[in-house]
Amino acid sequence: MARTKNNQKNNNGAKLGFEESLWQAADKQRGHMDAAESKQVVLGLIFLKYISDAFSEVYNILANQPYADHLEQSRTLATIRDTILPKLLSGEIRVKNAGKILETKI
Repeated sequence: MARTKNNQKNNNGAKLGFEESLWQAADKQRGHMDAAESKQVVLGLIFLKYISDAFSEVYNILANQPYADHLEQSRTLATIRDTILPKLLSGEIRVKNAGKILETKI
């Protein structure tokens, strides 16, 4: 379903100028996929972005600590990633429980 000019108006009055091209790109990417199915794809991508950002945050904290042995920190971080990420993706644990598991691994 294509957006019309009436549906394009922002509630806050801001006109950024790229809304229509963004909407067209999303329509082209989605293709003939059902909206509910495309929602699952998008939510999965948002989740992966969240996990990637969380991983980068922990990595930056560990990388900026003044330890002499960064190799050990790298191994610890890789172990955490390899333990928690598959469980999060499979649904075995939730994000709120991942912190508890993270604390036990460190």
